[in-house]
Amino acid sequence: MADLPDGVKITWAGHATFIIETPSKKRLIVDPWLKTSPVCPDDLKDPGPLDAILLTHGHGDHIADAIELADSTGATVVAMVEVAAWLNSKGVDEGKLIAMNKGGTVEVAGCRVHMTHAIHSSSMEDGDKLVYGGEPAGFVIEIENGYKIYHSGDTAVMSDMALIGRLLEPDIALLCIGDHFTMGPRSAAEAIRLLGVKTVIGMHYGTFPLLTGTPEQLRLEAKDVDGLEVIELEPGQSIG
Repeated sequence: MADLPDGVKITWAGHATFIIETPSKKRLIVDPWLKTSPVCPDDLKDPGPLDAILLTHGHGDHIADAIELADSTGATVVAMVEVAAWLNSKGVDEGKLIAMNKGGTVEVAGCRVHMTHAIHSSSMEDGDKLVYGGEPAGFVIEIENGYKIYHSGDTAVMSDMALIGRLLEPDIALLCIGDHFTMGPRSAAEAIRLLGVKTVIGMHYGTFPLLTGTPEQLRLEAKDVDGLEVIELEPGQSIG
């Protein structure tokens, strides 16, 4: 399994939720869906202290626990401007919100966080209504030691991934592979080629029967990529 720099740890809580720990002991969570997730282990339903919460888009399987965690941990929330405005309307302290947009970079929890393009949709369930959540996004999280983690968010494969690879140079990619709502293994293999990454963790698969893609299928589809390591984690497992 790939070696991460000293002090860097990535834990998959299932679906698209990852907890990232940095050498300076900061803890970030991306797309927190924990308490009602059918695959999140019981010991991660409460993720512990957090310094930052990063949200790729507004769907419930990505922001379900964001409001509660923002309140209980005091973490700074980074989100698309429309999602941030909705969170503020639901009581999240404006002083703890960083509203941003694609192409932008912010500093949070000792990291530089770059918001990238994604092809998907975004909305929040608000009672019996769907509230527009702006556009979906991904993130490249640049830890203080320079290590870069790309979380694709929910997306189809897109030519912009070549620009993400060229401009932001991620060291590892967390890619959706489940199909149906996002890209499946064949498209994710093309994403790997465009990004130029050699280390990948699959996500957004296996949560529901509809999400049929697997890491093994991804390995087969990307078998032409020299030196590629597709890391297969069980929910609750970590690398680093």
